[in-house]
Amino acid sequence: MNGWIILAALALLLVGGLWIAIRPARTVGELIAAALLVALAGYAWQGSPLLPGRPTGPRDNRAAPPNLFAEERGRWLEQVGVDAQALDASDGLIRSGDPAYAVGILRAAIEHRPKSVMLWIGLGNAISQYADGMVTPPARYAFQHASQLAPDSPAPAYFLGLALAQSGDLDGAEQSWRGLLSRAPAAAPWRSDVEQKLAAIERARNLR
Repeated sequence: MNGWIILAALALLLVGGLWIAIRPARTVGELIAAALLVALAGYAWQGSPLLPGRPTGPRDNRAAPPNLFAEERGRWLEQVGVDAQALDASDGLIRSGDPAYAVGILRAAIEHRPKSVMLWIGLGNAISQYADGMVTPPARYAFQHASQLAPDSPAPAYFLGLALAQSGDLDGAEQSWRGLLSRAPAAAPWRSDVEQKLAAIERARNLR
């Protein structure tokens, strides 16, 4: 089958699935469309769309790392607005196995709103997902930049710790979370969440 037909069909399925799942706002829809256009341009430049299809060997069926950020961000970040919808779109792409597109959407959103703490945190998570759950230097930079934008917000340090714990770096996660607790007001409503995470780290160490 012609490569263009396959690519167009996949693009339509992706857009349709995201529309049904989250019904993105116009701005987010434009970001998704831009990411798809970049993919089409790259395929036209480097691919061979006019060659007939050819079966390939079995794909690597490794499971994608769990996206704990998507599961927990509702307790830490705004759930409505354009930035929240950009994160919804990014999470949907990660669930569908396309973290590279998730990174692209968030980078495009940051071009429009470079001071959005939510978008920078989401970018750090998306880059980690793209790197099979590892907190690479670009991912760490995104989390740290979010912290610089909002030094009083606990969210950047919390989600950096979450990403580090997910990557297996328990020492790094503990450092991030203990630093967060040391700066937290005694009555902070999220203290118990962080304390539970630290207790889980201790239990994990005891099982080694």
